[in-house]
Amino acid sequence: MKMRLLTEGWIRLRRFLCPHCGNEVHFGNSQCVRCSALLGYLPSRDQLLMIPADQNPFNGSGAYLKTCANRDLIGCNWLSESSDEELCLSCRHTTKISDISDEINLVRWARLERAKRRLFYSIIKFRLPLENGPDGSSGLLRFNLLSDKIRPDGKTERIMTGHYNGRITINIAEADDAIREKNRTEMGEPYRTLIGHFRHEVGHYYWDKLISEQNVAEEFRAVFGDERRDYSKSLKTYYKNGPAANWQNSYVSAYASAHPWEDFAETWAHYFHMVGGLETAYAYRLDPQPLMANEPRLIQLEDPYHVLDVQQLIDHWIPLTVAMNAMNRSIGNHDYYPFVLAEVTLGKLKYIHDLIVANEVPFAA
Repeated sequence: MKMRLLTEGWIRLRRFLCPHCGNEVHFGNSQCVRCSALLGYLPSRDQLLMIPADQNPFNGSGAYLKTCANRDLIGCNWLSESSDEELCLSCRHTTKISDISDEINLVRWARLERAKRRLFYSIIKFRLPLENGPDGSSGLLRFNLLSDKIRPDGKTERIMTGHYNGRITINIAEADDAIREKNRTEMGEPYRTLIGHFRHEVGHYYWDKLISEQNVAEEFRAVFGDERRDYSKSLKTYYKNGPAANWQNSYVSAYASAHPWEDFAETWAHYFHMVGGLETAYAYRLDPQPLMANEPRLIQLEDPYHVLDVQQLIDHWIPLTVAMNAMNRSIGNHDYYPFVLAEVTLGKLKYIHDLIVANEVPFAA
């Protein structure tokens, strides 16, 4: 596997400079805080570009580009290379949203879309199969960002976060930090974030696409167990009795022990966490090393999104999480990564890694 030490050019994969003044800007920025230049992110080039004040359309880097129609509404800073599309690649996959005349809903929608753009960033980097946008067909990836409703009888109609046949539903109340923390505490979860929701639920979508539709369920069952086990009954048992005994020995989270589908989705999400976390760490030259003197020094990976040997990712990830957990504890925060990766869980991460590598496709915006 080719490896090299970081160079300034590679660092910019996750550290961006304003094209106008050279100030450091960030992935979600739509404007430079130093020179006020308007910025837009172009997924196909992994670049933040400067755009003119009139925004639409403009010619940048030799391509016809448009800002997302949601730019002014929710701060979406992504660009589209298609003159036929009003929305960027990420936003056009959202097919239903709650009433945004309610300002609270508008703020929550903006937060959810910000997290979803990071999901799409990873999907693009992994070169996973992805439609340009849903056309109404069942089975295509689409997002419903909805809120609970009060029915005429006065009862509350709850929106459950989940996935069904390509449709991912997120209860937008999760975008409220206080509500999400309340849910996290009540459900006994050490970790609950918006990006975690998106990464988990899209794991269910890719189970359908990469395992069920490709008839490779037997390989899946050898690692995660038999998904034909009654799903509803399994969840009821989990919520009634709690996780399986000694779940830490075989699962990345307690919830993963509820059913093989949830085990896959939780492991899928953690693989995304690992690779995305490593890319950011390398960009900022965070370089934790093994403590033992006889262990070889790790050379940072050139591109954690495209490593053939998953063990290299794990060898780099574990020291980083130990260091980051220690940093968080030193300032009184919860652990950065409150999970333990047992040997069985590492084998499941390898399965996810190999599945993604086997299904890479060229990216088309």
